[in-house]
Amino acid sequence: MNIENKVAIVTGVAGGIGKACAIALAEKGFKIVGMGRNPQPDLSDFEGFSLTYVSGDISDGDSRRRLFDAAVAEGRVCVLVNVAGIAPRVRRDILEMTEESYDQVMGINTKGTLFLTQKVANYMVAQEAVDGVRGYIVNVSSCSAYTSSPSRGEYCISKAGVSMITKLFADRLAPEGILVNEVCPGIIYTGMTEAVREKYDRLIEDGLIPTGRWGQPEDVAKAVLTLCDGTFGYTTGASFIVDGGMHIRSL
Repeated sequence: MNIENKVAIVTGVAGGIGKACAIALAEKGFKIVGMGRNPQPDLSDFEGFSLTYVSGDISDGDSRRRLFDAAVAEGRVCVLVNVAGIAPRVRRDILEMTEESYDQVMGINTKGTLFLTQKVANYMVAQEAVDGVRGYIVNVSSCSAYTSSPSRGEYCISKAGVSMITKLFADRLAPEGILVNEVCPGIIYTGMTEAVREKYDRLIEDGLIPTGRWGQPEDVAKAVLTLCDGTFGYTTGASFIVDGGMHIRSL
């Protein structure tokens, strides 16, 4: 993408998959405008790159506006990568799930993703196409979008919602020259999985993942990058599974 001052918006940029995606895009010359909930995160890994960090919560409309305004001020917004997401604070059987937990998880994972995408999509539609493309949007969903975990139902529901958000915007925006896809990570070594690390270590040892290892944030970032660089120029509304083969049914 030969554009001066090309900007990528990345949510959840302060750690894990978000950070890995932002660095991968920065290495390709993108100015990164990112959001995280931590007001003072460690951003030392971004030294040498252009990063504008906005502290906020994407479930909040004012935070989304501040993120968008910061991005537009930096140049042409060519890419949006929706990574920000949370797991429930307490894992509970779905028979015990609380409305408070549901609202919090859905607010960030689904509502925030939906309305930030809407805002950026309207901006992209209004800008001139370059080589037939006005922009790329990638949503980081999860294997939980199609895998049942009754002890964290709100998370599964929220990620299934992200999958439909991807399809809806892909359908609507394809005629506008905007490609929308999603990446569905499996078990990735991040802060979110810290609390269940021993459990997943055992499951991996028992053969849950055919490749026999944890996924790393960089594994996801590589997939995201190829969905933002024109490699898959005839692909939209697709789900790219990055899970080491965990989704394979075998006998």
